[in-house]
Amino acid sequence: MRRREFIAAIAATAACRTTAARAEQAGQMRRIGFLGAVTAAKYATLVDSFRSGLRDFGYIEGKNIVIEFRWAEGNNQRLPDLARELADLHPDLLVTHGTPGTAAAKQATTTVPIVMAVSGDAIATGLIKSLAHSGCNVTGTTFFGPELAAKRLELIREAVPNVHQVAVFVNPDNPVNGPVLKAMDDTAAALGIKLRQFVLRRSAELDGAFAAIAAGRCDAVAVFEDGITVANAAAIAQLAAKQRLPLTGFPALAAAGGLIGYGANIPKLFRRAAYFVDKILRGAKPADIPVEEPTEFDLVINREAAKALGLTIPGTLLATANRVIG
Repeated sequence: MRRREFIAAIAATAACRTTAARAEQAGQMRRIGFLGAVTAAKYATLVDSFRSGLRDFGYIEGKNIVIEFRWAEGNNQRLPDLARELADLHPDLLVTHGTPGTAAAKQATTTVPIVMAVSGDAIATGLIKSLAHSGCNVTGTTFFGPELAAKRLELIREAVPNVHQVAVFVNPDNPVNGPVLKAMDDTAAALGIKLRQFVLRRSAELDGAFAAIAAGRCDAVAVFEDGITVANAAAIAQLAAKQRLPLTGFPALAAAGGLIGYGANIPKLFRRAAYFVDKILRGAKPADIPVEEPTEFDLVINREAAKALGLTIPGTLLATANRVIG
């Protein structure tokens, strides 16, 4: 590292630590409310990423911050009550993930700042007015959910040319379903693919959903980001492999045994949430902090899964992958 860059990095780290140190010296314990869609166990890795990001800015649980967690146990209908419960604690800010959680937090309070660790197309779902100015008490990170879901259909068709009927999970309790399914329908029509929707509201419904997919003679499964699907990536990949179904979705699905993963690195987004937390704790208003979109997207191809399915991934597709497994 060059000397100037090294000095700049040291100065930035020192500034972050000074911010937290001042709060500690003043005897000020900052309180964060965290609204989770599923369970602590299912989201442990992502919460660890968030905690790691907080430590980068000098915030340590029990020393200068307290995090109050509330988990909806995979039931989105519980989110509004849990959001109000957290808001009633008068925290310095709330951290959410997913469209239902962010919407519930926004309904619960118009004064407590809200940080979206990740949310699918916050503009299309009405959570914010624009990236530059949210127009409300919300900031954080959003991503191109509809575009990513549509791209995955193109990828699965490139990898498996004879795919004609693709299963897609739908959670009626998630408002992001609307714009995502519209984009998928448009792309599917252009590719000559028929989409078949299967409802998935709870983790316990996974086995039944895959049994219905098998009975419906679908050729592949396409999964987009939802609290339930993200929390159950490994189980979804295992069930798809058991049914010998090519699976496409977010990167964690391919890492867990699915065929193709494409999208943003969700753990990185949870870590990045700490940046927004720090800005707010230092006095910035959420409406003045631009909402970010990821600029890097990972394409993960699992050749082990391809071999198990008797498929050969085209070399042109392999050449564009960020990671090839097997």
